[in-house]
Order: sequence, then C-alpha cells, then structure tokens
Amino acid sequence: MTFPILENVRKTARHSTFYLSCGPQTGTPIIFCHGWPELGASWKNQLMAFGALGFHAIAPDMRGYGSSTIHSRKEDYALEHAVADMIELLDGLGVQKAIWVGHDMGTSVVWAMGRHHPERCHGIVSLGIPYIPAGFAPDNLIPLSNRKIYPEDRYPAAQWDYWLYYIESFERSCACLEADVGAFMRWLYRSGRSGTAQDREQPLFTATTRADGGWFGKGSTSAPDTPRDPAILSEEAEHEYTAAFARNGFAAPTSWYMNSAANIAYAARSKDQWRLKMPVLYVHQELDLTIDGPSSPLLGPMREYCEDLSEESVVAGHWVSRENPTDLNAVLAKWLARQLPNVWKP
Repeated sequence: MTFPILENVRKTARHSTFYLSCGPQTGTPIIFCHGWPELGASWKNQLMAFGALGFHAIAPDMRGYGSSTIHSRKEDYALEHAVADMIELLDGLGVQKAIWVGHDMGTSVVWAMGRHHPERCHGIVSLGIPYIPAGFAPDNLIPLSNRKIYPEDRYPAAQWDYWLYYIESFERSCACLEADVGAFMRWLYRSGRSGTAQDREQPLFTATTRADGGWFGKGSTSAPDTPRDPAILSEEAEHEYTAAFARNGFAAPTSWYMNSAANIAYAARSKDQWRLKMPVLYVHQELDLTIDGPSSPLLGPMREYCEDLSEESVVAGHWVSRENPTDLNAVLAKWLARQLPNVWKP
C-alpha cells in the first residue's frame, strides 16, 4: 500500500518540532534524525519505503532547522535539548518506544537515546558515525585518530579539524555559508567518488580546515559555483534546501558543534548505561572517508559497548540516504526482520 508523506507539528511549551510522516499511525514508529546541514526531507525515500512496509515512518526537522523552532543561543543546541525534543515527539505520538535512525550529527541524538533512554528504544541505527559512549566531541574523537594517516605533528586534530574551525571561527564560518546558500548546497551535496583502499590512506580535506582558512580556502567569502549533482540533489531539493537555509541561516545548525563540554557532561551522567543492550545496526558508508575503514580505531568503543551489534555496508558517500536509497533501505529492512521481528506489524 502506498501512503502519502504528511506534514505535522508537535508543539510544547519549550519547543516545536516539524516533522514529515508516512505510513499507518498504528505502525511501529521509526524515526529518522538528520545531520548537518539537512532537513527531514532528506529521508523521503526512507519514509515512503518504510511507510509502505507498515511502519509509522517519521523524519523531523531537528531543532534549529527548517520549520522547527530556531533557538537563539548556542547553548540551546546542547545534545540534551535535542534528546528532550525527541522524547516530546514520542510522547505526542502516544507511544513508548521507537526505532531510531541517525545520520551525521543526528547519530549523536540516536546514540544518546540509547544511552539515556533505553526504555524508549526498540533499536538504534547509525549511518556512518560510531558510538562514542563518553560523548561525540573532539576531546573523545581525536585520541582515536589513525595516526598513520594523520601524523600528530601535521594533523593534530586529524579529520576533526573542521569542528575546531567552527569553534574558533564561528561567525566567519556562518557568514561564508550564508553568502551564497545555493552555491554551498550545490558544492556540498555530491555523490561519493572515492573510497578505495588507496584513498583511505590519504588525509581527508577536513583535516586542514583551519590552515586552509575555512571550507573554501583563504580569502574565500562564499562557496564556489559548481554544477548541481543530480544523483544527490534534485532541482526541487536544491530549491527547498536553499530557501530553508537562506531563511534561517547557519548559526543554529552550526551551534550543534559548540557544546562539547556540555555534551560530555551529559554523557557522564549516564555512565551506568553506556553499555547498550538493545539491537544496534551500524552502516558503513564505503565511499565516505570520514571514518577510515572497518579497522578504524574509532569503531572500537562501539564494538565494546554494544552487546547486540550488527554491521553492514552500503556503497555510497556521505549522503547515503539519497545516493543509494535502494541498498540502504534493503539493509535496514533485513536487519529489522532479523533483529526486531516482533515490532514489525505490517
């Protein structure tokens, strides 16, 4: 059965979450959390697929994005607040548990759901970013860097240098992104065209963001004009994303990176629940070089602390939900059927 994608809003006294939904409202919720800088609309392929399979598929605009509340202070984007948004969303649906799927910074939300609120989780799915029990923050990521690829004397922050650039040059970073939003969207949303073993031995460009003076090089004040990659960004999506980020700006989305100390403290409060017992799926994005392969030291904590962990791979770059939705949806559906058969109620 085919279901339409519906627009919805969950309003509370503290926050409003706009979300897209598809599928029967009686189905088990599967909630897709996007990362930086996206929208709930990035999950439309997954909403239609899993709605048709009988799930109540939901994709919110996370706080600071799209049509959800844009809060004014950097500290409003500490992870604890985003998790509270998702709890309120779940309560508004009138259900106790959901399957949580995260991508990019959205993975920090779904991992935190598992760590802080296991009673609200049927299962956890992460696309590309592994579980860091002590908190997804540079202080915990940099020590796990592969120093064969990122020698410390040359790349002290390894591939996470871009994060420090945001912290040190917040206003300039946002201004460069906002100067030509359409050009930035076309520059950013591109399919993966690398990822071979040889590529994985080379430092990622994100390791030199501060030295380069930002994403686009020293002296650059906006993104270069590049053609749209239709494999990732349709003309409709380009207009939708450009309008949303031109309207709201990049200060709110980038503020997600400005709360490392608060997020580490938040993780520390749940230390007795760092070990995740619910089914967990980690999806390797084979052409995304942020995580340097299946042998990356970054995967160690996840493999230690997730008791029911499955790992699968999809041939795609960073924007996996749009670059290879067929294979991603198949991987998710097979895992759900195998690991969570009791919650699938078509």
